[in-house]
Amino acid sequence: MPRFQYPCPGCRTTNSLHDADCRFEGTPWPEIEKAYTDIIAVLTTGECTESTLRSTTHGDWSDRHTGALETLKRDRRVDQDDDGTLRLLTAAEYKELVSEPTIEPMRTIYERGSVPGCHDHAVFAMIAWYEMVGLSWRETRENVIDWLHSSGTWARGGFEESSPGELVDTKRHVYESGYGWKQAAQEAKAVIDRSR
Repeated sequence: MPRFQYPCPGCRTTNSLHDADCRFEGTPWPEIEKAYTDIIAVLTTGECTESTLRSTTHGDWSDRHTGALETLKRDRRVDQDDDGTLRLLTAAEYKELVSEPTIEPMRTIYERGSVPGCHDHAVFAMIAWYEMVGLSWRETRENVIDWLHSSGTWARGGFEESSPGELVDTKRHVYESGYGWKQAAQEAKAVIDRSR
């Protein structure tokens, strides 16, 4: 089941060690977590508008709350309808949404698949993406193996490993270390774009 680690709305750290230019640097970590829990506590009771959310959260609405809500929406944990109604997604809804990356450069990698010359970066990016969105190692492994087949990446060849499972298992360190996906994804996308 996807997990959530209360990332800082400014720099996405999950502890008090913020980036130097983060607007929340120096904010005690419990205050950042409280902003999230204030929002989630209201949304677990049902759908509401942002103005209702702001007026019913525990304590005063702050910049931390605004940042936390934007992070929840950007990370697709909270859905906002056309009429402005906010809704907390269930774990199953969230898992379904994040199994298919929709932002660049991940969308290109997911939709077109990898090509020889960028396999390492593409697989790295896919594993790091699924770790970032909160899937377990088992779910990440399953999704990446499925992607290797459905995108045609495995069929294109260029791998030393004898199976997609073996390939993904050799990259487990990417998942366990929490490496970011963006640089590897950008490099893989550039090679994919040039191959067309």
